[in-house]
Amino acid sequence: MTLLVAAATPAVTADAADVAIKTNLLYDATASVNLGFEVGFARQWSLDVNGDVNFWNIDGKRWRHWFVQPEFRYWFCHRSIGHFFGIHVHGGQYNFGNWGVDGFKFLGTDFGNLKDRRYQGWFAGAGIAYGYSWAFSEHWGLEAEIGIGWAYSRYDAYPCRECGTKIEDNAVHNYVGPTKAAINLVYNF
Repeated sequence: MTLLVAAATPAVTADAADVAIKTNLLYDATASVNLGFEVGFARQWSLDVNGDVNFWNIDGKRWRHWFVQPEFRYWFCHRSIGHFFGIHVHGGQYNFGNWGVDGFKFLGTDFGNLKDRRYQGWFAGAGIAYGYSWAFSEHWGLEAEIGIGWAYSRYDAYPCRECGTKIEDNAVHNYVGPTKAAINLVYNF
């Protein structure tokens, strides 16, 4: 029985090129602290995990959130170079308010509501992604990735950024659309 379990479980190696850390430059541009790591476990497979946190108020606008997004990747040639597909899940919490543009709707979500309301809640979902990775040197690289998927959210809504009077309690929202956008600066160990 032990031999059967050992044979069915992929071995995770930690050789020099099998571990990487990364930062998403798009999230950096929004003042969101983020960090990702990737571990290879077969010639064409890897596990990428990234997280993001932002607890700041910028110019009176609230953009607080945290999330984690693990992703299994299949590389077409060799891990960490070239084209890849990914399957990811994601989850986190948010507290957004005093943002938005009147009349801007995208895939069933009215982003104009963010202008006069604050939303606080959690989300979870899944998606698929496509990306490409370039190697600049033995250790440094860049990867670009875009993903689409679904997110289920439960939230409370408030009429302003700071007030505590709820106008919606434990409401549900299903989002379908982009779930991942990354331009990652990568360091391979």
